[in-house]
This record gives sequence, structure tokens and C-alpha cells, in this order.
Amino acid sequence: MNSAPYRAGDLTDWGAVLALIRAEFAYMEGQIDPPSSMYQLTDAAIAAQARADEVWLIGAPPVACIFLTAKPPVLYLGKLAVASAMRRRGLAQGLMTVAEGRARALGLPVLQLQTRVELVENHAAFAAMGFRQTAATAHPGYESPTSLTFERPVSS
Repeated sequence: MNSAPYRAGDLTDWGAVLALIRAEFAYMEGQIDPPSSMYQLTDAAIAAQARADEVWLIGAPPVACIFLTAKPPVLYLGKLAVASAMRRRGLAQGLMTVAEGRARALGLPVLQLQTRVELVENHAAFAAMGFRQTAATAHPGYESPTSLTFERPVSS
């Protein structure tokens, strides 16, 4: 398998990207409240993300993905997923390297992402990648924080 990240385009199998995200986010079911936004994600929504912003993949069919959205002054990272059978091979780090390069190219000095409060293993993984928690927010209708925001400066 070629582990080089590539930018998704018009010929991408959006259903395969959606299947990867659903498979790798399934463990959150019953663990997070409110439920994951992946339940509202569709093939068409992923294609729209790729057209308006960026979707990066590894493999065909994809075994890793990340969504990148410019929200100056940050590049927001979303839907980072790596197939469980492909973990610990540097794929997430490869996608983070792409994100950092894209942030530099877009003149955005910070990478930003969010993860749910309950997902402490994600907090540790992102901390190991150099991210630090910068905020806690609540989804509409919730009084206590439901998400944590993490940021990392883009290296020069």
C-alpha cells in the first residue's frame, strides 16, 4: 500500500471515506453525549468538504483521512481517522505533516482541532503530537463542556 497522503478529488469514492469514518468513530457510540456529528455526514457532504476546503487521504480504498478547513488564523483539522488495522504506522503523523504544510502555505500560524471531553485517549494522543488544550465548549443545550479545543503552532 502506498502510504503517501493525497488530496481527494472528483473521482474519489466518497462512500469509502464515509465508511472509514463510521468504522473508526463507532467506538464513541454510547461514550459521548451528544452523539457524534458523523451521523449527519453523507457522501455528498464529504464531497462538498473536498470542494470547499480539503480532504486528504492515504490508501485506495482509504485507510486514513483528515478534513482541513481554513478558519483564519487557524487551520481546523476534522475527522482524523486511521483504520484500526493500520495504526502505529505513522499515518496520523503523515496527515499532520500535510496539515502543517497546508497551514504554512495558507499563511495560518496555528493548527486547531476539537475532541470530546470523554475521549481521554484522544487528549493524550494529541498532546503527544504537540497540541495543548486551549478551550472547553458546550454543545447547544448543554451546560457543562462537551468538547475540548486543542491547538499547536505551525513550525516555521
